[in-house]
Amino acid sequence: MTEQLTGAQSLVRALEHAGVDTIFGIPGGAILPVYDPLFDSEKIRHILVRHEQGAGHAAQGYAMVTGKVGVCMATSGPGATNLVTAIADAHMDSVPIVAITGQVPSHSIGSDAFQEADIRGITMPITKHSYLVTDPAEIPRVIAEAFHISLTGRPGPVLVDIAKDALQKLTTFTWPTELALPGYRPTTRPHGKQVREAARLIAEAKRPVLYVGGGVIKSGAAAGLKVLAEMTGIPVVTTLMARGAFPDSHELHLGMPGMHGSVAAVGALQKSDLLVTLGARFDDRVTGVLTSFAPGAKIIHADIDPAEISKNRTADVPIVGDCREVIADLILMLQKQVDDDGVRVDCTAWRQQMLAVKATYPVGFDRPEKGLAPQRVIQRLSELVGPEATYVAGVGQHQMWSAHFIDFERPKQWLNSGGAGTMGYAVPAAMGAQVGLPGTTVWAIDGDGCFQMTNQELATCAIEGIPIKVAIINNSSLGMVRQWQTLFYDGRYSNTDLNTGSEEIGAKRIPDFVKLAEAYGCIGLRCESEDDLDATIQKAMSINDRPVVIDFVVERDAMVWPMVASGTSNDDIKIARDMAPKWEEDDL
Repeated sequence: MTEQLTGAQSLVRALEHAGVDTIFGIPGGAILPVYDPLFDSEKIRHILVRHEQGAGHAAQGYAMVTGKVGVCMATSGPGATNLVTAIADAHMDSVPIVAITGQVPSHSIGSDAFQEADIRGITMPITKHSYLVTDPAEIPRVIAEAFHISLTGRPGPVLVDIAKDALQKLTTFTWPTELALPGYRPTTRPHGKQVREAARLIAEAKRPVLYVGGGVIKSGAAAGLKVLAEMTGIPVVTTLMARGAFPDSHELHLGMPGMHGSVAAVGALQKSDLLVTLGARFDDRVTGVLTSFAPGAKIIHADIDPAEISKNRTADVPIVGDCREVIADLILMLQKQVDDDGVRVDCTAWRQQMLAVKATYPVGFDRPEKGLAPQRVIQRLSELVGPEATYVAGVGQHQMWSAHFIDFERPKQWLNSGGAGTMGYAVPAAMGAQVGLPGTTVWAIDGDGCFQMTNQELATCAIEGIPIKVAIINNSSLGMVRQWQTLFYDGRYSNTDLNTGSEEIGAKRIPDFVKLAEAYGCIGLRCESEDDLDATIQKAMSINDRPVVIDFVVERDAMVWPMVASGTSNDDIKIARDMAPKWEEDDL
């Protein structure tokens, strides 16, 4: 006799078949039928978060460090809509997550029933695909498809919304042996003709740059990238999402490009005659005013998503394919050019020029006469903790300082919210990363503004035994907004004072982050002087049985430099307020 089980039981079994070992979620009425069989699962750990947004970001963190699909779960209505920010974030940064939501019974859909929301419609623009399941027999197929779609091609979020009655009805379970998705065929192998043309342009170029995006990390192409760079001698820039794809310590690395990029990286892109663009999308934060970006450069653009090719900048050589495959084929084709025709890449003069610029304009900072420099905190954290740790940043000044002052030597060492710029990302994403990498060190580097948006997940971490470490860069302000107010609004600090910092500047220290950490069952520490910096970090590193939170009370007026102001050209980069690099024609 065929086994009868409920749709909820079928869902749990399907998730087990899909290899799920962790779900981040919160139960509620419409999803409650799932939580009963989930209680009996020996393969899946459910982590009860304190807010659904935290569940979504935790699924992202888990996915980014493991390379597997992260899973989050919520009930209908507000439970589902609370996932929207994390889903949008995953969509922008190409993170594979599957969000499972309960829905009101199918006969009530469209009636404005209690806790009803059209979450499928709401998330349609920010998912790779979305499902509304009203027939329990469809659950195994839908789950199998959702995981396949999320992880293959350009990774991204998939939503599975399931009506409550579909979870309660009886059905049979059959796991599909093959998937019928005729409209979904991601291209992974690049076209040979395009690769040949790209190799020809690379060999002819005098000022080429390897412009590397997050797609290189997602495709597992970092090793191939290193071979390509060393084989050709072409300088490398890594975007915010690609930090760690190429070692910071490597001579050919010029740093991060963009609005707060290094002078060498920004200048190299501007003055190049060929951009070899790998898994990057010409984001506005990298290009500045698009019409003035890299005006003399031809473009080779390789991306697994054909929609990205020539979307912002027209490609001279478009290559649709997985970055690992593209880089491997490029290496073979460049070597063939050498073997067959003796044609070698020679950009020695250009490389030496750019390395000279890198040496002349390193990313640095001025130490304040009084107080703790936030850049020094992050720099010292990197030096003491090392590249084997995983670093997760929130959004704002501390994110940019982290991108510059942490030494990135390996892929998946760095997690942050790049495209969406989601404040509140760090703590729950670090929680997910720690679950995915048990026994390793995970640091969340957060601002006092970001931290207050999702710090309730410290309770989850303390109860579930997830010993993340949190460095709060506390300047008592919404720091990046304050920087803009300083530069562009005559220092009129409208609604950016958070009152969390030093009492010497009149802050009320509300909340007291040390007391808050202790209230959540964590260890709370505070550091206000560089004299105590090393000892505080080392104490945090010695505690591994519970979360640790450090309140680094830092100078409030520190700014992120270099900077390309919004709406201006990358040619207008400033290395400090009213200070541009003194370019010489021979430099670039």
